[in-house]
Amino acid sequence: MKNKKYWINWIKAAGVRAVKTVAQTAIATIGTSAVMGDVNWIMVGSAAALAGILSLLTSVAGLPEVADKDGEE
Repeated sequence: MKNKKYWINWIKAAGVRAVKTVAQTAIATIGTSAVMGDVNWIMVGSAAALAGILSLLTSVAGLPEVADKDGEE
């Protein structure tokens, strides 16, 4: 069982990745919508939220920046 410090570090790292993914998705969606002439903010929000959820789920597989005390991921 991994210790408390590992999980705190994991939550921080996964959170940072998720926030970056949400921002990147929002920027891309806004840019694409602006070219088409109208930004659909509901679509931007839902796409960004889904990207954040998928990022967190992907992080469950492991984060290279978080290693346990044995050096394993």
